Amino acid sequence: MKILITGGTGFIGQTLCPALLAAGHTLTVYSRYPDKVNTILGDQVMPLNSLRTLSETDQFDAIINLAGAPIFGKRWTDERKQVLLHSRIDITQYLVQFIARAHTKPEVFLSGSAIGFYGNQGDTILDETSSGHDDFGRQLCVEWENEAEKAKKYGVRICLLRTGLVIGKNGGFLQPMILPFKLGLGGRLGSGKQWMSWIHIDDHVAICLALLNNIELEGAFNLTAPNPVTNKVFAQTLANTLHRPAFLPAPAWILRPLLGEMSELLLGSQRVTPKRMLDADYQFKFTELDAALGQVLYA
Repeated sequence: MKILITGGTGFIGQTLCPALLAAGHTLTVYSRYPDKVNTILGDQVMPLNSLRTLSETDQFDAIINLAGAPIFGKRWTDERKQVLLHSRIDITQYLVQFIARAHTKPEVFLSGSAIGFYGNQGDTILDETSSGHDDFGRQLCVEWENEAEKAKKYGVRICLLRTGLVIGKNGGFLQPMILPFKLGLGGRLGSGKQWMSWIHIDDHVAICLALLNNIELEGAFNLTAPNPVTNKVFAQTLANTLHRPAFLPAPAWILRPLLGEMSELLLGSQRVTPKRMLDADYQFKFTELDAALGQVLYA
C-alpha cells in the first residue's frame, strides 16, 4: 500500500513506521519538522511539510492519523485545552478535506482516539458499545472521532483507534515513572483502585496492520490488552519488575491541586476490554502486565 501517515515521528509512529516498511508499504510522513523525518525514520520515507500542499491527483491507499499534542506533561489550562483540541481536530479536518477532493479515494482511514472517550467510570467494564461519562477527555475524543467519521460519506472504511496506555521503550507514559521507581520512590496514585487499561506497543502496531488489511473491520476499536489492572497492581508490578519496593503513594489531595484537571488522567478509572479485536480473533502477544513490562525494561 501507499500510505500517508501523520504522527509518524511520535512515540507510536517510530515503531509503526518501520513495521509498515518491513511489510512492504510505501510511506509519506507528514511532520511540522520534515527535516527530522528521514533522520528519525530513514531515507525510505517521503517527508511532507504541509497537508495543504496535497492535490486532488495525489493518491494513497490508506491514511493513518496519529498526530496530536501530548496529553501528559502540561497543566490543562483553557489555553492548553485548545492546543490539545486543535492539534487533533485541525489535522483530521485537513485529511478529510483531502479525501473529499482526491480523484482516487483511500481505501481505509485509521484515525487516532483514546480510551478517554469513556471518561471516568470506576469498576464498570467498558467495550466499544459503552457510553461515556462527560469530561474534557471524552469531549476531546468525541470531537476527534466525529471529524474522522466524516470521511465515511466518500466511501472510505474508517477505523477509530481508542488507544489505552501504551507500554514501550524510550517514551510514552511509562518513561517518567522508571527513575522514581528505580530509586524506590514509586507507589500507587490516590487510592490505587482506579483501573489502568494498557497495551504493549507491539500489539498496538500489530492491530494497526490488521486493521489496514482486513476489509471487514471498521468502526471503533479499543486498543488495550485483555487484562487491565488497578493502579495499585500496576505500581507493585512495575516495582517488582525493577526489583524495588513501592511504598510511597501519592495522595489524591496532593495530585489534584498540583495537576489540576489533568489529575483525572492519573486518578480516573477506565476498565476497558478490547472486545472487537478479540471477536476478530486477534491474538495478543502481551496479555499480562508483568510480561509486557519485563520485555520493555530488559529485552
